[in-house]
Amino acid sequence: MIRPATLDDLDALLAIEERCFDSDRLSRRSFRHLLTRGHAATLVADEHGAIRGYGMVLCNAGTSLGRLYSFAVDPSAQGRGLGHRLLEACEQAALARDCVTLRLEVRPDNAAAIRLYEAHGYRRFDVVEDYYEDHAEALRYEKQVAPHLKPDLVPVPYYQQTLDFTCGPAALMMAMKALQPTLRTDRKLELRLWRESTTVFMTSGHGGCGPYGMALAAWQRGFDVEVFVNDEGALFVDSVRSPDKKAVITLVQEDFLDQLRALPVPLHRGAASLDRLQAAFAHGGIPIVLISSYRIYHEKFPHWLVVTGFDDRYVYVHDPFVDDEASKTRMDCINMPILKKDFQRMARYGKAGQRAALVIRRRAKAASVPAVATG
Repeated sequence: MIRPATLDDLDALLAIEERCFDSDRLSRRSFRHLLTRGHAATLVADEHGAIRGYGMVLCNAGTSLGRLYSFAVDPSAQGRGLGHRLLEACEQAALARDCVTLRLEVRPDNAAAIRLYEAHGYRRFDVVEDYYEDHAEALRYEKQVAPHLKPDLVPVPYYQQTLDFTCGPAALMMAMKALQPTLRTDRKLELRLWRESTTVFMTSGHGGCGPYGMALAAWQRGFDVEVFVNDEGALFVDSVRSPDKKAVITLVQEDFLDQLRALPVPLHRGAASLDRLQAAFAHGGIPIVLISSYRIYHEKFPHWLVVTGFDDRYVYVHDPFVDDEASKTRMDCINMPILKKDFQRMARYGKAGQRAALVIRRRAKAASVPAVATG
């Protein structure tokens, strides 16, 4: 029988760790912590009261990406198909938590585990050097655990932001590169876009980038752009307390708007619905959307993502931020699936629920769109 683990299983779980792994073992404290976390699911294979194996799945908050954090079958129970049944149960547990993709790490010398994962359709996508305590590398595997989901993804290349405050330029670079493959994306362009788009001030540190500055930067580089903002006031102004800083943010936004109003750039005074973004994507546009990072990183700061695809249930995005402190890699941030209902909740920022999005397109031969639009 495969069932959810409880704290009563701690001794048995520790015993399996001892028999299955020579290093990188989970401690009692770690097991206790993970067994009581809401986004972790731990299953055990229970044979008449004897625990023969376990699998632990972690689901990222706010996304549809899960991780098979630990998986072990007691040596005395191997070779009887128990690992297959336990892995399938872990996949179902991930799906029950709205995780569409499951990822894992495995040692290259763990041939039995690799055979098991590959037999279940996991594909290797990365090698991580110096991953384990003994400095051995790790092989990273992933699987779409909902095989009916086949997102029609555009080939949006990935670019990782190199500074804490350059998510906007990084997202814009990915969109522009998808539309113009010859575009060279590097730190010089990243910083140039930030200088052109920054709000100057934020809560602390360097200023972030607003939709109007990014739209202007994209237009000046030969792309058509459409802007959706639901708030007539200055964006991000509540992120600072100083009246002088608020005045500067407001003045910067007014300057961006003055420049945009002189161009054939549609400025929509209203939030872009998910249906509208999906329609724009289907016709060759690349959406860039402002979100609150809280649902993903549990910190409240504005953050830009680039949309890479849609299907019936999910929005797929590239996240330019790689959270190294949480042991994330670039591959964790590429084509991240997010449930549409979750995406709609996170696509707003601040107490006022400010919402902003850009749609980047190839430049039309003749610009005939109105300078200002509503809707």
